[in-house]
Amino acid sequence: MSIVKWNPARELLNVEREINILFNSFGGKFGLSETSNNDEYQNAVWSPLTDISEDKDNYVLRLDLPGVNKEDVKISYSGGQLNISGERKQEKETKEFKFHRVERVYGKYFRSFALPGDIKDDKIDAEFKNGQLLITIPKADETKPKEISIKFN
Repeated sequence: MSIVKWNPARELLNVEREINILFNSFGGKFGLSETSNNDEYQNAVWSPLTDISEDKDNYVLRLDLPGVNKEDVKISYSGGQLNISGERKQEKETKEFKFHRVERVYGKYFRSFALPGDIKDDKIDAEFKNGQLLITIPKADETKPKEISIKFN
């Protein structure tokens, strides 16, 4: 039997999962769509911190993924949902080291975002640098603010 370290963040994710399952079960009965009910979401241990911003041309997501390799990041977009998932692997323990405290979270992660319909989904761009994932989502041309000139008589 292996020892499992207690992780308060995992407990919060479990509560969120249970609430989502409850709402999704009601949603199916009333014709509402289900969200985030896939294996990656169910198996996630942690969720990366994210900043979301927008300017006149783009929506921008910045996710903190320290200690994650680019190869361990999976991004998918379908039906208005942008999903980011992967795994942060724990360093191998050696006999030379004796850990006194382990605060970083390891294991599978998952994050999902409902995107507005006014985007160019074929132009979504992702860049990974220094442990930060930057996702740029261009707005559709018809939703960009247009300036109207005022004529003086």
